[in-house]
Amino acid sequence: MANELDEMTGPVNTNGRDINVIEKQLPVKVGFGSTLFEIFLWVCFIIPGLIFLFMKIGAKNYFQKLQQKLQSDASQIDNYLEQRVVILQNVAGIVNKAIDLDKDVMKSVAAFRGGANISDEARNQLSQNLDQSFGRLFPQVEAYPELKAHQALADAMQQNSYLQKEITAARNLYNDTVAQWNASLYEWPTKQIVAARAGYTTRIPFTTSAAVKEQARQNFF
Repeated sequence: MANELDEMTGPVNTNGRDINVIEKQLPVKVGFGSTLFEIFLWVCFIIPGLIFLFMKIGAKNYFQKLQQKLQSDASQIDNYLEQRVVILQNVAGIVNKAIDLDKDVMKSVAAFRGGANISDEARNQLSQNLDQSFGRLFPQVEAYPELKAHQALADAMQQNSYLQKEITAARNLYNDTVAQWNASLYEWPTKQIVAARAGYTTRIPFTTSAAVKEQARQNFF
C-alpha cells in the first residue's frame, strides 16, 4: 500500500502557506449516548457505576489542577513582561540624560509607569506594546555610538535580550499546557462528560500580531 502522504511526489504549494490561531473557544458537548452510557452502568452494573462515579471525581480534580497550572504558566509570562517594563524605563532614563529623546518614545515609555497590571486579555497587547517601545528606543541608541559604550545601558540591553528568550520559553510552556487542556476535553467518556457538565471550553494559545509577523519577514542584515 502506498503512503497516503508522499512527500516526494505529492502536490505542494510553492507559494507557501501562512497560518493563524483561531480566536474561538469551543464548548464541550456530549450527546444522549453519553447519558445512556451512564444509565446503563447504574441499571445493569452497580459496581461499574460506582467506579465511573469515582473516575468522574478524579477527572474533575484533574481539570481543576490543570487550571491552576495554566494560571501559574500565565503568571510566569507576566513576571517576565513586568521585568521588561522596568528595563525599558531604565534604558529610557539613561538615554534621556544623554540625548533629547523623541517625544513619541517618551510617551510610549510613560505609558508603563503605572506598572504592569496584566489580565488575560491584555497580556498579548502589553507584549506587543513593549516590543514597539523598544523598537522606537533602540534606533535612538544606535544613532549615538558613545551611548553603546555605556556599561549600564549595555547591561540593560543584554537583560532585555535574555528576558525576550525567557518569554518565548514561557509562552511555549503555556501553549503546551493549553494543548494538554484542549486534548483532555475530548477524552471520552470520563473527561469529556465532566467537561461538558462543567461548561468548560477550549482555550486559545498565545498569538502574535500581524505587525510582528510582517516584521519577521523583513531583512535584518
